[in-house]
Amino acid sequence: MKAIVVTDQAAGTRGMMLAERPVPSAAINDVVVRIHASGFVPTELEWPSTWTDRTGRDKTPSIPGHELAGVVTALGYGTTGLSVGQRVFGLADWHRDGTLAEYVAIEARNLAPLPGDVDFTAGASLPISGLTAWQGLFQHGRLQPGQSILAHGAAGAVGTMVTQLAREAGAYVIGTGRAADRDKALDFGAHEFVDLEQDALEDVGDVDVVFDVLGGDVQKRSAAQVRAGGTLVSVVGPIQARPAEGRAVDFVVEADRAELGEIVQRVRDGRLRTNIGDISTLDDAVAALNPTERRKGKTIIRVRP
Repeated sequence: MKAIVVTDQAAGTRGMMLAERPVPSAAINDVVVRIHASGFVPTELEWPSTWTDRTGRDKTPSIPGHELAGVVTALGYGTTGLSVGQRVFGLADWHRDGTLAEYVAIEARNLAPLPGDVDFTAGASLPISGLTAWQGLFQHGRLQPGQSILAHGAAGAVGTMVTQLAREAGAYVIGTGRAADRDKALDFGAHEFVDLEQDALEDVGDVDVVFDVLGGDVQKRSAAQVRAGGTLVSVVGPIQARPAEGRAVDFVVEADRAELGEIVQRVRDGRLRTNIGDISTLDDAVAALNPTERRKGKTIIRVRP
């Protein structure tokens, strides 16, 4: 099969190449999925799991990408809950070969059914962004109706999901980003917007939840704005600054079939919009994943029509 592979961690996305790799087989509790569309997170190539297996052994050449939508073509021994020919989408294991390929072997529990009225491109854009937002807001942030949330990177792939889900849950959403992000953040549902380069973040006042996708100085300044009993939720590694009278949580997103089902249902009924930027073929994926301009949404690799 054709796949994008990486062999040199220092090269980053510039080291990606299109290559021929063996078609994977289904182990116990696995399925093989013929991939129609795949998502990619640029920071993947900084994760140790891209380069080594669970025992720490080098696994290069490795296939990056963890989001997928496609069709089940084979079931491993003992696999239940899915069937050959079924449309699915989901989140592949961090330590195994990924989804920038024509096929992937993946644990069945990491997948959810993809309804026929949601196309593969949309399906592939949802797992990491949607689950990160869902788990950060409701599992870790404990967001409640009537609360306020400061959503950093509100025009990005995760941020637009955070904004929409938080607003639907009855929260007041303050989005942040660059000046050029204002219109997009407001269009996706932020009640107000803070330009991190021009506006005073401190003027926002206290909030119940901070959803941090930036870290660094922004995280440190934001921690001071979490009101007593509130939560700072981060997806950028260990917490660098903690609220004086609140909680701080950093987490790594996990596959969850029920949550994927909740997310895709919201897409079906119009409560949730995807934030897709460039769409490219697998043959042109290396160029698409090395953009010369700032990304304006999630890049999706369309593996099959």
